[in-house]
Amino acid sequence: MAEGLRERKKRQTRQYISDVATGLFLERGFDAVTIAEIADAADVSVNTVYNYFPAKEDLFLDRSAGVVDRMSRWVRGRDVGESAARAVLRELRDEVEAVSPRVGLMDGYSRFMRVLHDAPTLRSRMWRLSQEVLENIEETLREEIGADPLDPRPTLVAGQINWVHQTVMGEIGRRMMAGGRPEEVSREMLDVLDDIEALLSDKVLNYAVRGA
Repeated sequence: MAEGLRERKKRQTRQYISDVATGLFLERGFDAVTIAEIADAADVSVNTVYNYFPAKEDLFLDRSAGVVDRMSRWVRGRDVGESAARAVLRELRDEVEAVSPRVGLMDGYSRFMRVLHDAPTLRSRMWRLSQEVLENIEETLREEIGADPLDPRPTLVAGQINWVHQTVMGEIGRRMMAGGRPEEVSREMLDVLDDIEALLSDKVLNYAVRGA
């Protein structure tokens, strides 16, 4: 359905507030910026900010919802004859090879990571998000293969797939913070992905293969 005028204005307002807040966080740090200062800079009321973002952390991690179910989308969209783990590896390779901002391969990502590392509440929120990602991929695996509720294998494989994703994202962040350029980090991470795949067992690499 086409987006209505009211919905478009709300989306644009939300995006504008998020962009203003992110700029302030990158400039001064997360803890040093108040909601009142964000509202003033965005020329809206404090209540308006809270209407769109229930917590201050939501302003900085505005796009986290897309990250929580990203691997599940990849698994559900895997090709015929492709396993869950190989689908995630393929998608990650595509993102890395394309030097995609979605995996942190962009100028300025190191500033984002420094704000995150310097704010305990943001680190805590990121940990909770990582748990949601893990629970999401486990649920997806159980649905995709019709696993028995007591079957431990979806839990075990989900942990391995989540490790793959966390390792790639963590290494990208570390290398970008160390002064790496997006293109060079991309090349390095393709080798890391090969090493990661080599470390996974055949049971993980061949779990939840999509049938014809």
